[in-house]
Amino acid sequence: MEAALKTTPSPGTGAAVRFDAVQKSYDGETLVVKDLNLDIEPGEFLTMLGPSGSGKTTCLMMLAGFEPPTHGEIFLDGRPIGQLPPHKRGIGMVFQNYALFPHMTVGENLAYPLRVRGMARSEIRERVERALAMVELSGFSGRRPAQLSGGQQQRVAVARALVFEPNLVLMDEPLGALDKQLREQMQYEIKHIHENLGVTVVYVTHDQTEALTMSDRVAVFNDGIIQQLSPPAELYEHPANSFVAQFIGENNKLSGRVSRLEGGTCEVTLDTGATVRAHPVNVEGEGARTTLSLRPERVTLGGEGDTVLNGRVEELIYLGETLRARLTVEGNDHFIVKVPNRSGRADLAEGASVAVGWAASDCHALDPVPA
Repeated sequence: MEAALKTTPSPGTGAAVRFDAVQKSYDGETLVVKDLNLDIEPGEFLTMLGPSGSGKTTCLMMLAGFEPPTHGEIFLDGRPIGQLPPHKRGIGMVFQNYALFPHMTVGENLAYPLRVRGMARSEIRERVERALAMVELSGFSGRRPAQLSGGQQQRVAVARALVFEPNLVLMDEPLGALDKQLREQMQYEIKHIHENLGVTVVYVTHDQTEALTMSDRVAVFNDGIIQQLSPPAELYEHPANSFVAQFIGENNKLSGRVSRLEGGTCEVTLDTGATVRAHPVNVEGEGARTTLSLRPERVTLGGEGDTVLNGRVEELIYLGETLRARLTVEGNDHFIVKVPNRSGRADLAEGASVAVGWAASDCHALDPVPA
């Protein structure tokens, strides 16, 4: 008899995945995935994040066995799986549309992957009960999918992917059909299930908040290439290039040329003539064009910091815990500042002149964004 579903953390028990020089083209000319080399550690929660058409879902489909690589090889626990059909890879899958059998009950949906594996009836019953308890749906075994809410159906889909104890689970935009509040709730629930079971999860989404909330590491895709592979905090705090900076979270950008480069700081002369101190990350050298990246919450009002510039308040939006101010700063009329709401009102007024400042370490000099 196989072991029942684990209920205590067991990090490192999942499958290791390797993409080795993997390419994918559907027409023989355009590469959707370009020379992908990626190692995913056992027990890791890795998210493939990117805009539509960036190649992230294609990578997931190749790993699942639904699409063959045009070039290169994919390994699972050190074994090449290119010749293995999907049903022999032992991978759990969760899709956006849930893919539940409507004519089966919840219990029958969960039992299906166990029956096709020839498991004993008593073992199937025990595993189904444990899986439903894991997603907090005990007592729902006799219901049909149509009798469940969207969030409950998604929980059933997650339970079905885990009920046969795969070492690897793939999730393709699994929360895309849920409303905001339920989506956020499911993010934490999936994260906690992963922590408890120790399986390897490869998750695909275009939602940046989802990726930052759930992942051990995030691979940011664009144009078939991983632009940055980092833990969430590093991805947000230290973007490797302008694409990552603009794609992850809200971001202010200012354009100019590097006028001085010295050690861990640089001076950038903006196109308006103002000088800004910044941290050089991805610049070619003095005289080169650059785009400065600055998070709205790192900007202070009142003129404190290594750089201080003047701005004009164009718009104020009340967001509850924060006040979002849109300013014009050095020709950029979409310069955002987020102010903590401590008094229940804004100490600003539309049309007012204000000074904005920030530390050089919070301002990243990156590759230039085309005009």
